[in-house]
Amino acid sequence: MKLANQVAVVTGAGRGIGRAIAEAQAREGASVALTARTGAEVEAAAAAILAQGGVARAYSVDVVDLAAVEATFATIERDLGSITLLTNNAGAFSGYGPIWSVDPDDWWRDIETNLRGSFNCCRAALPGMIARRRGRIINLSGGGAAGSFPNGSGYATSKAGLLRFTECVNDTLAGSGALAFAMDPGLVLTSMTERQLSSEAGRAYLAGTAKLFAEGVDVPPTLAAKLSVEIGSGRFDRLAGRMVMAARGDLDLDETEIETIVAEDLRSLRVNGLPPEGGRQRGR
Repeated sequence: MKLANQVAVVTGAGRGIGRAIAEAQAREGASVALTARTGAEVEAAAAAILAQGGVARAYSVDVVDLAAVEATFATIERDLGSITLLTNNAGAFSGYGPIWSVDPDDWWRDIETNLRGSFNCCRAALPGMIARRRGRIINLSGGGAAGSFPNGSGYATSKAGLLRFTECVNDTLAGSGALAFAMDPGLVLTSMTERQLSSEAGRAYLAGTAKLFAEGVDVPPTLAAKLSVEIGSGRFDRLAGRMVMAARGDLDLDETEIETIVAEDLRSLRVNGLPPEGGRQRGR
């Protein structure tokens, strides 16, 4: 099993991409802590893993609450053991529209959940990973990280920020034995995207989402789940600090292609023509 003897934490694991990731990691031998704000959903997801013979426990926590996150992670380590793999999947996208009309609280909530929530979980998990010189973190980035997202500026800003945050964290971890990755799951039909399709604001401001689904762009969550397992296994350690992409065939990347990404400094935020400042951790 690719994740045998690992303890994995997956946030936003009650449904959708997070649940698929938790299930895949459990199938590959990890003891999985599933977290979400909604207790009933995450408990059902953990029960399903247990029914299949996996090891899983459910925890209800809001990732924006640092004190609650720290307390929950401490409980997870008491219950399951030292955390070796963290997948920051919990996300929000509720601020639709141009900035002069979008609800400011919705816009900021997207930033807080997606970026601050990931920061909080990294902050809680990393001291132990560094002390044990072992650990991998996967931050789910995605839409808006690589280009403009009209009428979805809060979500896009958070996801672009999460890609840069991942790079900064990974470079700060140089030589520690811990690594950080960004992962793009692609356009997946989840409760988040269903809200864009069904709500009045979503139809008015995010028509591009419906157009993509109509054109057949519908990435199964199992792709991101499989990719998370490969990242957790160490297969993509050379790409630490960069974006690994579920919908771009990255599961089939060979060593030559990985080396090209690193040599050409791809899968990262760059200003054309300007070299990156500081150093990049080269992985193990």
